[in-house]
Amino acid sequence: MIKGKLIHTVFFWLNNPDNDKERKTFEQGVSRLLNECEHITSSHLGTPAKTTKRPVIDTSYTYCIVVTFESIKEHDLYQEDPIHLKFIEENKNLWKKVQIYDSSSL
Repeated sequence: MIKGKLIHTVFFWLNNPDNDKERKTFEQGVSRLLNECEHITSSHLGTPAKTTKRPVIDTSYTYCIVVTFESIKEHDLYQEDPIHLKFIEENKNLWKKVQIYDSSSL
């Protein structure tokens, strides 16, 4: 069972996914965000899994983060948290696309 009542899933497509320096910069930035933001209940940082290729699986993204929150209020506080805003400001030049899916636990 996932901890948290609101699940915030974010997919990033980097401008230069083969650039090791840019990947390291992104990973360090997102790791700081996930480890330092007090509003986060739990988190995951990953890359596309090497699972069997099927038409329904999208592996075109570079990174995925999953962040959980105990409430919508905690999510909203996260959105305005200086740590989150700093991550965006310092790293937005690294990505060409971001796609977010939010869901509430049943």
